[in-house]
Order: sequence, then structure tokens, then C-alpha cells
Amino acid sequence: MRFTSTPRGARLARRLVSHRLAAWGYPYDSGPNETVTLIASELAANAVRHGRVPGRDFHVRLTAPLGDAGGTIRIEVSDTRTEKRPTLTAAAPDAETGRGLFLVSRLAERWAVGPRPGGGPGKTVWAEIATETKPSDRSGPLQRP
Repeated sequence: MRFTSTPRGARLARRLVSHRLAAWGYPYDSGPNETVTLIASELAANAVRHGRVPGRDFHVRLTAPLGDAGGTIRIEVSDTRTEKRPTLTAAAPDAETGRGLFLVSRLAERWAVGPRPGGGPGKTVWAEIATETKPSDRSGPLQRP
């Protein structure tokens, strides 16, 4: 999916990720949907705030296991700004920003930054979320140790 590098584009990306997961059998109120939607929101907001190049869009790729078993849901957000790579830092207690990647690091099994698929300009930030339930199971939010 491709979105404009604007706050509206980030909101739309978050909503479409949640909608797509629900269509794939991960209901809106399920743990996998809530967790992946939050991660998508953080990564899309970062793409708009820190990875924006005027006139260029950001891209979201979502994959999820289908069928009778759990597996890994993967979200990828690509922008066109190569020189600004996200880093995990500790936000000051009174800071109003700076906690997005911390949330991603706590909710995702794995996450990283790499080159864009196909060798285009920019970078891709991805996160993987393990699901213990098959699609259509109605479970609560994922619990992390």
C-alpha cells in the first residue's frame, strides 16, 4: 500500500492495516490486530515525521499467516529518506515524543532497519509479531514478559 507522507496518510495507513487484518481473520479487538495496528501507527508516523521527502510517498507492506495455525505477522514501512535511520533512544520522563520505537521494541518479537526492497532510495523499518492464535480466534491483547 502506498500513502502520502502526511499525517493524514499515516492515519489512513493505520486504519487500513487494522481493516486488512480484520478481513484476514484477525478481528479488530484481537491481540494481534491491536498490537500490529499500534506498531503500524508508530512506524507510519515516523516515516511521515522523519523520513518525508516532499513529493514522495511512503509504503506499507503487511503479511500474515492464514490457515489453521499461528505464525508471524510482519509489517514493513518504507520511506525515501536514506540518511535518517531510526535509533532506539530513551526519552526523558517529561518528553512529549520519542517513545515510538521503544514501544515497537517492546511489542515486536523482532524489528530492524534495512534497505528498501528492490534497491530503491530510502529505507525500510520492519517488525514481526508472533501470533499464538490462528485467524478468527478471539483473544485479548498480546502479553509480553
